[in-house]
Amino acid sequence: MSLAEAWADPARLRRYRERVLAERQVLRAAFADPVGHQRRVLSDLLEFNAGTEYGKRHGFARIRSLTDYRRAVPVQTYADLEPWIERAAGGEQNVLTADRPTVFFTSSGSTGAHKKIPVTPRFMRTTFFPFYYAAWAPLIEHFPDILDSPGAVLNLKHDPIAAPPTTASGRPHVGASQVDFGAAFGEPLSAEPGTGAPWATLAVPVAADQHAEKMYLRLRLAVESDVRCIIGINPAMVAAVPYQLNLWWPRIVKEVRDGTLGGLPHRTPNPARATELERLAHRHGTVRPSHIWPRMRALFCWTTGPASLYLPRLREEFGPDVAALPAPVAASEGPVGVALDRHACAGSLVVNAAVYEFADADRDLGPDTATLQPHELEADRDYHVVFSHVGGLYRYAVGDVVRVVDHRDGVPRLAYTGRANRSDHAGERLRDAQVIRALHSALHATGLELRNAACRVTESPHRSAGYEFAVALRTPWSRDESDRFTALLDEALQRESADYRTARTRGRLSAPALLHLDSDAFLREWQARVESGIRPTQVKDRLFRQDPQQWARLTGQGPERRGTAAP
Repeated sequence: MSLAEAWADPARLRRYRERVLAERQVLRAAFADPVGHQRRVLSDLLEFNAGTEYGKRHGFARIRSLTDYRRAVPVQTYADLEPWIERAAGGEQNVLTADRPTVFFTSSGSTGAHKKIPVTPRFMRTTFFPFYYAAWAPLIEHFPDILDSPGAVLNLKHDPIAAPPTTASGRPHVGASQVDFGAAFGEPLSAEPGTGAPWATLAVPVAADQHAEKMYLRLRLAVESDVRCIIGINPAMVAAVPYQLNLWWPRIVKEVRDGTLGGLPHRTPNPARATELERLAHRHGTVRPSHIWPRMRALFCWTTGPASLYLPRLREEFGPDVAALPAPVAASEGPVGVALDRHACAGSLVVNAAVYEFADADRDLGPDTATLQPHELEADRDYHVVFSHVGGLYRYAVGDVVRVVDHRDGVPRLAYTGRANRSDHAGERLRDAQVIRALHSALHATGLELRNAACRVTESPHRSAGYEFAVALRTPWSRDESDRFTALLDEALQRESADYRTARTRGRLSAPALLHLDSDAFLREWQARVESGIRPTQVKDRLFRQDPQQWARLTGQGPERRGTAAP
């Protein structure tokens, strides 16, 4: 049975809904004893992997508690585990896990280097799938009509690949969105909504690295369907849809009229729909998703970080009543939190999936960093995430920072706030989350709006180094508004970061400067990066842009002024 047939099968849809809601209930039930579940997850991963080379070296068989485990295993990053992972990727068995990895997820990380994340059957069964199914529950529960037809969901991240790259041992090395979980792990219900759509598997030849063309082909097909939900995970992909529709509009309309796809014959010509699309664009003077898909109901993507600056207004592009549901707080390496209701940004800690530790985000992580358990976390605080799971990642610092929104049902609810990277030119040690909160504060105080923002440190012979903020404006700002915004931003940064306040007070940093960009600047840059061959899921919003060439691509300015803040 093809995916299109599966998503049109009422019996299969019923089983899928039941599985999604059941896994959410299992997770909710686990909240009654979060400490017990954390203890059981630790015992399971230690027992299962005690006989591995890593387990023997770190004495897994002798560990009886989290305290023992902390003493035996340091906090570590991908770089620390990479030699072990490379051996497993080369075909050695029983290195990190007793299970042999079936695939290796690729992850770009913050440096752009492609990691190899081992993915084992045991990890998928005990850690990944329970969280993965539960993550869809709010969407399926509150917007059941998105499953009325296979073409009702435009899944932007689904990107099947016929000939995946492999590791030295021949195992696929691909993104999570490129894996057929049903075939690889025997999970026939695991296909995501939208994977049975007419555009899920493209019917015309297109090179694997022609990601922009693949996005075009899917949009060209989707304009002839009643799309009600868009799944993007990476919100930059969702933000790109209105821009891409306008960018490709003449080509889309022509192909609908001619019945072609990528210039090749594909289906019956549809002049009536082409004429309707032309009238919509003419009537409104632009092309918006809400015009093309008037029954749009929901967006499913991350809602925090830089996306929080533009997502509220972006929703209006898709329809005034469209809901934005938060994608899980997770990485290719493993899950952290999953939204079990329609909260705007927070997900409950997945206490039955991994062993979780946390550390104050204002401190640098090291091998001996003292960590907190979930029940020790405080609301309205930012923390580094460290997790361990049966798939071979032990006390792994994933590089993400989360904020505790509140505690519900005995567990913390977490919102992703950004990467742990800092910008630190003069001891200010700024994090993504601090800058985003400062931007929100200045915007709220002035009533101004923007579509995205980035910053870098600039130096000048005439003054101390200072932050330059490039902001894409929704509407023009006056000189007075810009000056007021910049002053309030500086004040907010000083409230957010004592280190930034000290750097400003002691003259090591000058006041921020503002650079106005047109409303589509960030979208053009995103599109250009996708057209260069980078997978859209990996082209994410980046706040700190210290690389001169990257800044020049975004702003159109030359790279003559160079700062030294960490990217």
